Amino acid sequence: MNQVTEDAIKTLLQQINYPGYDDNIISFGIVKSIKIQEKRITVELKFNTDDQDKKSQVKKNIQEVLSSEIPDRKIMVIEGLPTLTPPGPPQPSQDPWAGRAPIPGVKSIIAVASGKGGVGKSTVSTNLAIALAQEGLKIGLLDSDIYGPSIHIMMGVDERPRISEAQKLLPIEKFEIKMMSMGFLLDKDTPVIWRGPLVNKAIEQFLRDVDWGELDTLVIDLPPGTGDVQLSLIQKVPMTGAIVVTTPQEVALVDARRGHQMFQKLNLHSFGIVENMSYYINNASGEKVYIFGQGGGARAAEELGIPFLGEIPIEPEIAEGGDAGVPIVAKNPESAASVAFKEIARKLIAAGLLERVAG
Repeated sequence: MNQVTEDAIKTLLQQINYPGYDDNIISFGIVKSIKIQEKRITVELKFNTDDQDKKSQVKKNIQEVLSSEIPDRKIMVIEGLPTLTPPGPPQPSQDPWAGRAPIPGVKSIIAVASGKGGVGKSTVSTNLAIALAQEGLKIGLLDSDIYGPSIHIMMGVDERPRISEAQKLLPIEKFEIKMMSMGFLLDKDTPVIWRGPLVNKAIEQFLRDVDWGELDTLVIDLPPGTGDVQLSLIQKVPMTGAIVVTTPQEVALVDARRGHQMFQKLNLHSFGIVENMSYYINNASGEKVYIFGQGGGARAAEELGIPFLGEIPIEPEIAEGGDAGVPIVAKNPESAASVAFKEIARKLIAAGLLERVAG
């Protein structure tokens, strides 16, 4: 293609018919927007159907047509969320933590939370961070679980951070992500037996005494529940918003709702719900099998009035990669789980929840 313009791209997309119809996808009205950047073209779609097969076919066709005609650009096809604007600075009368100070150089902060343990929150944090980095963003990852850190294991880090000339901790870098965790500072199998004030001090040091540099987004992996660490973090820094991780079982969904309610009471925006361990794919038939029930996360999101960000399937490689220190998005970018994580990252970007998208 001689000149890449929005009209030229629409002309190419008119070659693609909506599945089951003679109308093309442009006249069908599902192409919400086309964004052209130096290295990337993003096509955002707005479907009026829940038929996943039709959605997948349309996305595949768009990817094939544009990649063939415009081979020098990365083609991103995403299913858009309703446009969300992170809340602006709260008024003093509404802000229970009026003394919050931003972290120098950090443009946005996303907390990944869960109402209970065992739902795969750290798995979501690490893989989402890698997926965002693969989209060209400068990403940091903070493991704020002081008592049970796990990021150092899941990211395969076995070294201690160095100290800069300015007497700040230098984050460990791997997979193009800057990381900090209590696990970097402890000897193996050493428990943390601290009371609340010491935990709060450690959180303060991870926020203020780490040389994070310039970051588009700092992803904070919260400990499970609604305790001191969550309150301390929200008290100390102005967070952009939170993602709540759940599993399909009702007991997990109840706790996810509690987590969302906590963020509401603390005036923190909820970006949406991610349902982990949603299904597995039957190797013989290729069908999705929802062994813990289907649609629980989506229903909870609808009840709470927040977006449903996506389903993460059960794959043995997820656990294997976490144990081996290579998260699945880095180990096998083409797996179903990796595709799901990358789709969530792109939804966050497309909805305007992150301040910068690299060209």
